[in-house]
Amino acid sequence: ARLARMIPRAGGPYTYSRQGFGDFIGFLIAWGYWISLMCGNAAIAVAMVSYAGVFWPALSNSSGVAAAVAGGAVWLLTIVNVMGVKMAGRVQVVTTVLKLIPLILVATVGYAFFHPGNFVPLNVSGESNFAAITATATLTLWAFLGLESATIPAGDVIDPERTIPKATVLGTIFTAVLYILATAAVMGIIAPADLVASTAPFADAAQRMLGPWAAYFVAAGAAVSCFGALNGWILNQGQIPLAAARDGLFPKPFAKVGRSGAPNTALIISSIFVTILLATNFTRGLVGLFTFIILLATLTSLIPFVFAAAAQLIIFIREKKRFEGQRLTGASIVAVLAFLYSLWAVGGSGQETVYWGFLLLLAGIPVYVWIVWRRAKSEE
Repeated sequence: ARLARMIPRAGGPYTYSRQGFGDFIGFLIAWGYWISLMCGNAAIAVAMVSYAGVFWPALSNSSGVAAAVAGGAVWLLTIVNVMGVKMAGRVQVVTTVLKLIPLILVATVGYAFFHPGNFVPLNVSGESNFAAITATATLTLWAFLGLESATIPAGDVIDPERTIPKATVLGTIFTAVLYILATAAVMGIIAPADLVASTAPFADAAQRMLGPWAAYFVAAGAAVSCFGALNGWILNQGQIPLAAARDGLFPKPFAKVGRSGAPNTALIISSIFVTILLATNFTRGLVGLFTFIILLATLTSLIPFVFAAAAQLIIFIREKKRFEGQRLTGASIVAVLAFLYSLWAVGGSGQETVYWGFLLLLAGIPVYVWIVWRRAKSEE
């Protein structure tokens, strides 16, 4: 929120990191965050298919059908976003209202069916409490990814210096309270052994609460929730490469916009990669696929968080005159804590996730070299 007030430009973590560290780190953060968005969209599409499987069992039994439906949702919402930010915003408002109803139902009525014994023992991993918390920190953070999303389309927001910080803080507080209440209720309703095997935990919890009709109601709400989240993230997956391309740090085609002002090329190329990721990983099964992709998405989003937190401190130090008379102690402490937490969460991602995440991040370096070469050649 503080960075959004300081740098009210489109690009979010990419823009802040570039301001603090320069072009190369800015490119790597844009590249890594773009990967995070594409991985996240694949994971959300998988979650949507899991809940839709309550109505259409073939989605849970056939990886081919599931991949086709997930890919279809990605491309439908890509078309919506190509039509412009206003159209994407209308879809977002409708899906947000619809998804709140089942979430609030579980977060309130669910406690009448709550069994505290489901939390005992609290740690079933066989590891120490610290090791167990570290291992699950990255998975937990997945639920809160997107808190930075309001900063990304800053160029299309009215009065971004005030609107974005307010949306970020209030949205995070409301979401955190609702998510904690709802997920705790689900964990109290369903026994741990059953919860681990569930592909639609909210629907299963609703069925145990109020019967089969509630399972269908909540599953529909969860599928709509995933559809709405996918819409918002597809918006962002076009905005990040657009901002970087305008700064000369991504290939020029990503800077092209259509008549609606949407970054059509960036949206289409991004969705192609999301589709490939879905098609090549559905053999893991829905639960295994979802877990792997959200770990990869969270890891690749944590790297921008690390650099954005450090960038805030660098900007404070480098631009002292700009902040004369302002108290920066609190903001600096928050930045340090965010930096340390992000590093800790990276450590909890697991060896396979860290391997693939950093491999994908480093794969961007040849692209940056090519961009610098093209830029130098054009200036000759």
